[in-house]
Amino acid sequence: MSVNTFGRFFLVAGVFLFSLGLLLLLFEKCSIPFGKLPGDFVFQRKNITIAFPFMTMLIISLALTVGVNIFWRWFR
Repeated sequence: MSVNTFGRFFLVAGVFLFSLGLLLLLFEKCSIPFGKLPGDFVFQRKNITIAFPFMTMLIISLALTVGVNIFWRWFR
């Protein structure tokens, strides 16, 4: 692989991480309670908390799948 290829990869990765950071900041300001949706299970004992955010993972997975498919179709 050439240096040019690595440079492009790091630019795309940087844009992706920047976009992800912006999305996380926007989700915090929205009224969508990610991690506390119906279907997200939390078990608490004295000193232990175990969380299984199934619905949150499902929504994020669906959004990422749609976003990646749109991205690949646009740049193909």
